[in-house]
Amino acid sequence: MTMSQTVASLLTGAQLNQEIHIKGWVRTFRANRFIALNDGSTINNIQCVVDFENTAAEILKNITTGAALAINGTLVESQGKGQKVEIKVSKIEVLGASDAEVYPIQPKKHSFEFLRENAHLRIRTNTFSAVMRVRSALSFAVHNYFTSKGFYNMHTPIITGSDAEGAGEMFRVSALDPNNSPKNDDGTIDYTKDFFGKETNLTVSGQLEAETYAMALGKVYTFGPTFRAENSNTTRHLAEFWMIEPEVAFNDLDANMDLGEDFIKSVISEVLTKCKDDLTFLEQRLLQEEKSKPQAQRSDMPLIEKLEFVTQNNFKRVSYTEAIEILKNCKPNKKKKFQFIINEWGADLQSEHERFLVEKHFKCPVILFDYPANIKAFYMRLNEDGKTVRAMDILFPGIGEIVGGSQREERYDVLKQKMKALDIDEKELWWYLDTRKFGTAVHSGFGLGFERLVLFVTGMGNIRDVIPYPRTPQNADF
Repeated sequence: MTMSQTVASLLTGAQLNQEIHIKGWVRTFRANRFIALNDGSTINNIQCVVDFENTAAEILKNITTGAALAINGTLVESQGKGQKVEIKVSKIEVLGASDAEVYPIQPKKHSFEFLRENAHLRIRTNTFSAVMRVRSALSFAVHNYFTSKGFYNMHTPIITGSDAEGAGEMFRVSALDPNNSPKNDDGTIDYTKDFFGKETNLTVSGQLEAETYAMALGKVYTFGPTFRAENSNTTRHLAEFWMIEPEVAFNDLDANMDLGEDFIKSVISEVLTKCKDDLTFLEQRLLQEEKSKPQAQRSDMPLIEKLEFVTQNNFKRVSYTEAIEILKNCKPNKKKKFQFIINEWGADLQSEHERFLVEKHFKCPVILFDYPANIKAFYMRLNEDGKTVRAMDILFPGIGEIVGGSQREERYDVLKQKMKALDIDEKELWWYLDTRKFGTAVHSGFGLGFERLVLFVTGMGNIRDVIPYPRTPQNADF
């Protein structure tokens, strides 16, 4: 089999005037002469010029949008505008025809809703191929960052018997017959007869297990799928998504904030370098989209400038208490423009509050820290004031919270008291408590929802458009 080149390599012009072989899919075919071919290696197509007078009519008939072709020819300087090089075609083979009458992805503008209904084909559009190449580069950058910093990658369980967040919004895992499950005397399902001998669920986080490994390996991180059965149809929520969760022994909250900021800046910087063409295309797409929006709803910065702003500026660090005072006294709150009015200390901040702090007040990414204990998870370290915990959230423009983390509660007695107060069964988390009995130490970590990072970097407006096959309420197609 002849080795084929990629569109990306040919567009560099390095193989000018050489015989080449390429395979890809037709984006457009004009005037029975000009094929725009794409193979997924770049946002850009390569023009293939057909000698239609000497090409069989049967082949020409099958060169339609979506068809897969193998092309032999010579890479030459382009005679027309719009491209530096093109392929002078000597031979075409139709590898897979495409019925132009019914092929859903036509060379025109499609709504994102329509493309979600055709998620198996939407990757063939410029927007989604660009988004998924950026997603891939971000994924590599995540592993590259942690590896370069001496972290060990850990694969935490997908099936778990504990609820790390304590929210209870979990998907149950069971091998029992739903129509004939064994019952207890009180009529409830007897899970001792189930596969694992207990009630189990899909994980919402790998954090607790990662903590145990950090207490032996020092620095670990997870990067895996997590699941939440939250009945939410917002543009920011998925039922299945990927989480990045580093855990570091001996790190306090300040070191945790340093790590979170450095990590985000590093991975975005890497993608800015590696995905210039895709980001330029996505920036232009966003600018066109925003022309139809009212001026007040438009972004202050183009996409690439926004990403560079994040990488080149320090994140503002603000205590929850200071943030509440800012929000209580701001115009949107006083004029009741917020959907959730801030009246007093202890309020759980919503996305509208987080975005106000980032976009209007500080005008840069913000790290909030020292939250009220009663609105945060049980595992966060209690401060000396007895009412706040060593939590931190990183807030970004357009998204709000992108990272949530904390210094973990390393004191055995305090952790036991917190679990008891929240009615968390010690028997379920005996192993987690053990790490506080045997060589406990200060340690910290955070979680970053990977799709929210991709959402921010690509400028897309809906989280369902930055994951290949979104899982949301009433939607598990593909």
